[in-house]
Amino acid sequence: MAMSFPPLLVLVLAVLLSGGKSDQESDRIWQLPGQPANVGFSQYSGYVTVDPRHGRALFYWLVEAVPSAGPDNAPLILWLNGGPGCSSIGYGASEEIGPFRIQADGHTLYLNPHSWNNVANLLFLESPAGVGFSYSNTSLDLFTAGDQRTAMDAYAFLENWFERFPKYKYREFYIAGESYAGHYVPQLAQFIYRNNKGIQTPIINLKGFMVGNAVTDDYHDYIRTFEYWWTHGLISDSTYHNLRATCVLESSEHPSIECVRNLNIANEEEGNIDPYSIYTRPCNNTAALKLGINGRYPWMSRAYDPCTERYAKTYYNLPEVQRALHANVTSIKYAWDTCRVHMQRKER
Repeated sequence: MAMSFPPLLVLVLAVLLSGGKSDQESDRIWQLPGQPANVGFSQYSGYVTVDPRHGRALFYWLVEAVPSAGPDNAPLILWLNGGPGCSSIGYGASEEIGPFRIQADGHTLYLNPHSWNNVANLLFLESPAGVGFSYSNTSLDLFTAGDQRTAMDAYAFLENWFERFPKYKYREFYIAGESYAGHYVPQLAQFIYRNNKGIQTPIINLKGFMVGNAVTDDYHDYIRTFEYWWTHGLISDSTYHNLRATCVLESSEHPSIECVRNLNIANEEEGNIDPYSIYTRPCNNTAALKLGINGRYPWMSRAYDPCTERYAKTYYNLPEVQRALHANVTSIKYAWDTCRVHMQRKER
């Protein structure tokens, strides 16, 4: 006579026998709203708890490599955006290295032919808690995240994530990012390196890291920023020299009154520009959004679109998108945003 088990016990047994793969399958993205047809790669997204006591959980989005890249053998790249306080989903995945771009209607997607998942598996992480869809049940965590805890949480995320996705254990692993991730990336790499010492075959098989437009230290960041503004004709000679005289030895967290005054002058001289693309139009108002939709700026569809951040804010706040991503499962009361103001210090 066949034995029968209660449904809950069946579920528990299934998880135990699958080695946790049930969690992996529950994270599978079957199709994103507005996704183009015939997407040949797999996607997963969801939450990994990094501090059960505080209720801290980080949101991830895994985009596997295209079939021609051999996803079962291709390396794994973890992407981190900076800010601090800016979203790897909103920027890295949606504007830079990810497989999709968001159309101007804020509801549909199109493929990015230059996506890094043409050669690698991409793991986007919204970090620290409070950024994007990542959250903490302890409100103080949202205001006290520092570099050390961010690195420790990211490491805890990876340890737990590799258990959920065991096929990536021992895989060649790289960390990449930009801006304030100039702190996040090398600090996490160091944390992994130190924890791997003495292990002959580490699960997190770190092979290298890379950062672009990296925040390193205030002195060099100030000098290079002022030189960029000056050599590109964005500020006057006198403002450049005044900035060098009043800011380079200052802390960007607590600049002097004179430094702030000269930074404000520089901002006025730069005028209405997009600092991330100084040769293209800025996105200032709803008119720019509508012009992008009706095709009067056809270059927007094939090059840099200054309004793309606005499209992301629309798309990732759609309830159907959040359901497809298994995001906002705790019904966070604030809207998803590309950056969290209370965390933001520098850039994305």
